[in-house]
Amino acid sequence: MSNLDARPDETDLAGLDPAVAAREACDATPEPPELVEPREVPLGGPRAMTVRRTLPHRRRPLVGAWCFVDHYGPDDVAGTGGMRVAGHPHTGLQTASWLFRGEIEHRDTTGVHATVRPGELNLMTAGSGIAHSEFSTADTSVLHGVQLWIALPDRSRFTAPGFEHYAPEAVDVDGVRVLVFLGSFLGHGSPVTTHTPLLGAEVASDGGRFSAPIDPAFEHGVLVDQGTASIEGTTARPGDLVYLSPGRARLAVDCEGPVRMLVLGGTPLGERIVMWWNFIGRTHDEIAEYRAQWQHARAGQASRFGDFPDAWTETLPAPALPNARLTPRG
Repeated sequence: MSNLDARPDETDLAGLDPAVAAREACDATPEPPELVEPREVPLGGPRAMTVRRTLPHRRRPLVGAWCFVDHYGPDDVAGTGGMRVAGHPHTGLQTASWLFRGEIEHRDTTGVHATVRPGELNLMTAGSGIAHSEFSTADTSVLHGVQLWIALPDRSRFTAPGFEHYAPEAVDVDGVRVLVFLGSFLGHGSPVTTHTPLLGAEVASDGGRFSAPIDPAFEHGVLVDQGTASIEGTTARPGDLVYLSPGRARLAVDCEGPVRMLVLGGTPLGERIVMWWNFIGRTHDEIAEYRAQWQHARAGQASRFGDFPDAWTETLPAPALPNARLTPRG
């Protein structure tokens, strides 16, 4: 999914050396849970589909390497027009598409043409550069899901672009339904490629208390999709994300009736990065170069983003860069 803000915020994400960050995280004393409430962002057009965005947040820009969380639906496609995101670029990140209802057609400049379906992960690695489009399918009447971005560490950010699909098996753990799509959780793992230690899992409970061991070196974000839950004593409703700092060995959730949530986690990234529009880089000049190359690609010139699929009839223009240089904000 693209960030369709006409004037996207610059996000500077600073941290320690990754090894130091992981070591300090494991030894940390947990801080109180932090509730991150979503802001509504329209995805363009007069009948824009609105998403609820919790990351990036000025107070909480990252959870591990997770750097972008859009939660949407359930939306009546007849009323909103569904998802209609024309070709657009990415660098320095992975996109993780996860649906609860509906289907999305994906095309990208590596030649992949795939369908995103509920309970199946589509992970696109942008690396040095890729472009893709996302459209809800013609037979989708209700669209409901999340779009997630993962920042690539410096050692991997220029890796070749690629695409992986994985359909995790649903497992029952003490009456709780779990699908692990990235990393490992409750003894179940995903084979999908990650470049930093990560966790991504869907958890559904009919109610009551849910408790699970978690890696104390990880920070976690629990995103509530349906229902109301008390996460480590903090009440969260649909669209809310509860941030949990490193140092915890267990995750405790009290569900007020049926609840569905995503558990996202990872070791602190520990790197300084700049995220602007759909690009992740390290400097203003890198971001400016990515933008210029995308505009050249739209004009039919060769670029880092590859050849456009024949099916594309339009692509998204890049917003104007801010007047000031993209610099760290402290």
